[in-house]
Amino acid sequence: MNLFSIFSDFKRLRNPAPGTQDSASVPCPICTANAPYLDTVDFNKACTESGSKVLPPAGIPIKYHLCDQCGFCFAPEFQSWKADDFEKFIYNADYKTVDPEYDSIRPARDADIVERTFGANKRRIRHLAYGAGAGQLCKLMKEKGWNSTAYDPFVDRDINVDTLGRFDLVTVFEVFDQVPDSVQLIRTLKALCEPKGLILYSILLSDGKIDRTKKLDWWYAAPRNGHISLFSRKSIATLMTQNGLDGISFSDSSHAAFVDVPDWAGHLIRAA
Repeated sequence: MNLFSIFSDFKRLRNPAPGTQDSASVPCPICTANAPYLDTVDFNKACTESGSKVLPPAGIPIKYHLCDQCGFCFAPEFQSWKADDFEKFIYNADYKTVDPEYDSIRPARDADIVERTFGANKRRIRHLAYGAGAGQLCKLMKEKGWNSTAYDPFVDRDINVDTLGRFDLVTVFEVFDQVPDSVQLIRTLKALCEPKGLILYSILLSDGKIDRTKKLDWWYAAPRNGHISLFSRKSIATLMTQNGLDGISFSDSSHAAFVDVPDWAGHLIRAA
């Protein structure tokens, strides 16, 4: 399918619920407070623009709203998208152009991090790589001796997530910012994690990067990468608290959530 056909289909798809695109304010999906319109960026805005790769404008405006209470920034129109829509317009054959690390470099890095952090207890830990794409992270973890399972809602559509059971460690790397329904995501993750287990996830926090008084020019606000949900520290903490989870941040991009910290993760929590 050529680029013109893709964008023509995209424009026909764009039929958001009344009040989401043209109003000055929509409800925040996290805290339900009013989230006024912030700015518009072109659909082809990609994270690679911080380097040397700049895509031509698609001519498709994507509107972002910002909650002034919790700081959650999001693009409302994606809330009505189906998995097929994301696959066709974002996670298609051209995705590697805007995220060249996703298929091998990032999984290798993530596998090394998990191994260094929890490897001494790997025989005790049942691991789920949530949002694992084609499963490269899971493959690498198995090679390191882990009991690892991969699940991605875009790839494993024939699998009922409720049948997966519970896991001691659920890793969720580069997922939260690409999901339009964050509340449903965290409920799913909590259901997949043992009560005395750990959800280890990555989110690049937006604090100091998004400002109501300025344009949305943060490099990470990139619809072509699927970055449609941008979290502040307060918004992610609110999401966790609302769903009965405690949380901790190790950096602006690395975080954990839990109900009760397992003993094999105690050293990590104490060191944070």
